[in-house]
Amino acid sequence: MTRLRNLLGDRRGSAAVEMVMVTPLLLIIMFGATELGRFFWSEHRLVKAVRDAAIYASRQEIGNFTCPSTVNATLAGQVRQLVRTGVLTGGTDQLPNWSNGGASINVTMTCVTSAGGTTLSGIYTANAGQVPVLTIDATLPYNSLMHGFGLESALTMKAKQQTAVMGV
Repeated sequence: MTRLRNLLGDRRGSAAVEMVMVTPLLLIIMFGATELGRFFWSEHRLVKAVRDAAIYASRQEIGNFTCPSTVNATLAGQVRQLVRTGVLTGGTDQLPNWSNGGASINVTMTCVTSAGGTTLSGIYTANAGQVPVLTIDATLPYNSLMHGFGLESALTMKAKQQTAVMGV
C-alpha cells in the first residue's frame, strides 16, 4: 500500500508527459505560421511580376497596339514571359506550378477615348484619339509545403493590373 501511495505521489517525469502532450500543438502552430508566411510571399511575388509586366507593356510604342482591341502577338508573348520568369528571354519560373493546368496569364486590351470627362488627344492621335488600356491578369495554384505530407492546398493566387499605354 505504501508503494502505491509513493508511486501516485511521485511527480518526477510530469514535465516530460506535459511536453509530449503540448508538442503536436506547437508543431501545428509552427508549420502553420511558416505556410501562411510562404503563401503571402508567393502572392506578393505574383503581384509584383504582373505589375512589372504591366509597366513594361505600357512603355512600348503605340504602333504595337491597334484599336479597337489588338495587341501585337510578340509583345503579348513577352509580357507572359516577363510575368512567368521576370526576364524577356530564357530564365526560370519565379514560382512553382506554372506548368500545371490551372495556371494562366491573360493579356487583354480595350480602347478608350476619354477619361474623367476629358477627351484624350496628343500622342494618342496615332490611334484615332483612342488610348489603348492593357489588362494583365494571372492565376496560379498555390504550391503548399505540406503537399509532401498529403495535405494538398486548394488555394489559388490571382493578380491583376491595368495600365494605359504611354508609348514612351
